[in-house]
Amino acid sequence: MDRGCVFVRLAHRLAFLCTARVQALRQASRSGGQLPILQEIGGAELLFDGVKNHHVTLPGQSDPWDMKQLLAWIQGNMLKERPELFIQGDTVRPGILVLINDADWELMGELGYQLQDQDNVVFISTLHGEENYTEESNMQPPTVVIAIIARNAAHSLPYYLGALERLNYPKERISIWAATDHNIDNTTAVLREWLTVMQTQYHHVEWRPMDKPTSYAGELGPKHWTNGRYDYVMKLKQAALNFAKKHWADYILYSDTDNILTNPSTLHLLMAENKSVIAPMLDSQSAYSNYWCGITPQGYYRRTAEYFPTKQRQRLGCYPVPMVHSTVLLDLRKEGTRKLAFHPPHKDYSWPFDDIIVFAFSCRVSDVQMYLCNKERYGYTNIPAKPHQTVEDDHINFIHVYLESLIFGPPMYASRYVHVPPKQLEFMGFDEIYLINLRRRTDRRERTLWSLYELEIDAKVVDAVDGAALNSSEIKILGVDLLPGYYDPFSGRTLTKGEVGCFLSHYYIWKEMVDMQLDKALIFEDDVRFQANFKRRLMRLMEEVQQVELDWDIIYLGRKQVNPEEEVAVENVRNLVHAGYSYWTLSYAISLQGAQKLLNAEPLSKMLPVDEFLPIMYDKHPNEDYKSHFANRNLLAYSTQPLLVQPCHYAGDKEWVSDTETSTLWDDDNVHTDWRGSHKTLKGSQTPTGLQSATYKDEL
Repeated sequence: MDRGCVFVRLAHRLAFLCTARVQALRQASRSGGQLPILQEIGGAELLFDGVKNHHVTLPGQSDPWDMKQLLAWIQGNMLKERPELFIQGDTVRPGILVLINDADWELMGELGYQLQDQDNVVFISTLHGEENYTEESNMQPPTVVIAIIARNAAHSLPYYLGALERLNYPKERISIWAATDHNIDNTTAVLREWLTVMQTQYHHVEWRPMDKPTSYAGELGPKHWTNGRYDYVMKLKQAALNFAKKHWADYILYSDTDNILTNPSTLHLLMAENKSVIAPMLDSQSAYSNYWCGITPQGYYRRTAEYFPTKQRQRLGCYPVPMVHSTVLLDLRKEGTRKLAFHPPHKDYSWPFDDIIVFAFSCRVSDVQMYLCNKERYGYTNIPAKPHQTVEDDHINFIHVYLESLIFGPPMYASRYVHVPPKQLEFMGFDEIYLINLRRRTDRRERTLWSLYELEIDAKVVDAVDGAALNSSEIKILGVDLLPGYYDPFSGRTLTKGEVGCFLSHYYIWKEMVDMQLDKALIFEDDVRFQANFKRRLMRLMEEVQQVELDWDIIYLGRKQVNPEEEVAVENVRNLVHAGYSYWTLSYAISLQGAQKLLNAEPLSKMLPVDEFLPIMYDKHPNEDYKSHFANRNLLAYSTQPLLVQPCHYAGDKEWVSDTETSTLWDDDNVHTDWRGSHKTLKGSQTPTGLQSATYKDEL
């Protein structure tokens, strides 16, 4: 035929239907020249741009069209996507039924059938297409009870609750069981404020506040654990466990209110381990964590070789241990957990009367193994306060944990639904506090400012001189020249542009002090890591310095002691020594007199790194040639011992960055430098006396 019209109808039929609705198509009257409207039924039209009905006018050719040619033409002109779902080779794929004028094409000759004008061709899919079935819905996540037992925790609760909010676990599958009692702070008000807002998001909230009494009989202070307190806490934990069982919860999570689960996937990760009792290893500001690797036959802590490799993540995994505490997940679906209990203690119990030890014994006699997982960073725990310490002491310790989270991450964030009073910032007796920061290092600036804010320290950000932005000509215009004969003692290179920028940043602060006649100032670089109780220790130190009327120019708060010899202690001032040869200018206090001495030395015209310049000025630098260029080396230099700040990271750490070492030479933009030839930025290997024994104490 020269040109012909063929009706093509696409239909989709579910395989389990006995019949398919096939509407007969009327043929158009040849005389009127009207072509029939084609109709497509079902889902096969999705392969044809969503059009069900097609009226096809085939191109003219000398020989009649057959079905094989029609299929080829359809593939080339009509199929919009995924032709493999319709065509296989030169025919239709198996599972597609073809009707020609309502007759099976097998009876009509299949591919060899010659088409006639106004033929009606129908393609019906008999495949099990996924669009025909409603998929089975996913299993709902297990139900969880989170037990909150809070006492005098108003300082940590905003961050604790903020971490719970951020858990990426469906809140409608979580019930909250919360109890608070024996408070002398506003713990109850904080919890009530949060629960009032959040109760609609969780499946259920059980709220058990108790306002009186505010202390336990016989306790030395709010952080003292008496037998009465242990007994009451065990009863609370048992009540939470009974609640979870009564409500057919799949899991119960116990988490102390100074344990901040900063990893939002903690619940999912722990559940995936499929353990009856499991704890995430939590980091702290010391060697302390929420597990023991050893326990004596009497139920006391036992030191083991596995503790520190686990704590320091030198080995990673999920390990069987005799004790986990503080944050623990129980799988209540497991047969063994049916016997676990906090109260009353097991009839054979003879170990110390302590809730965590009682529960460890219960696991042991029930043949339930405890596990600790340290595969990820899950969060942080505060070190336990001593019995004589106050709530304020506990708060100060918690601030240190918060500062650690800013460095190592994930950081802590306060709840959006709890009011946190603004901090009252102060200068701690200094006339000004400076924070030196490169403008392009926004991460460091934000982290350090948050740290200072939490410490309630008011600091002025000083834009550091960016050595990377200086060229050699600009450096010369500033009056900078190299100290004759200076070479880095390790790499043999000369000064870097980064070191020039660092020196100028400190120099301009000294100059501002003199210009404004500031009596004393405190200087921080932006990579400081504050040590525990920083603010209180510094303020006490400066008070004692003032009381003994110590004449001083500079007091290092953070440095690297180069030589291991013992430094002479200052009389009548605790934790202060006469400074020896030192590297680093992480942080130091400086007096007006000291700033004037440094400026009088006119160091720009004979520059070397600022941390080499300072020891020259207090006459402790070992290089006599360098010292000969500075006549008045009478700077009065001291250092805190132990140090009050450390670097956030050291050379070789993954997160470590140095803009002084990784730079170019001061007078040659083409010579690039890095830290590998210098030992200055490496972590010192010397361990201060007594540190090891103190570390072991902090395990407990």
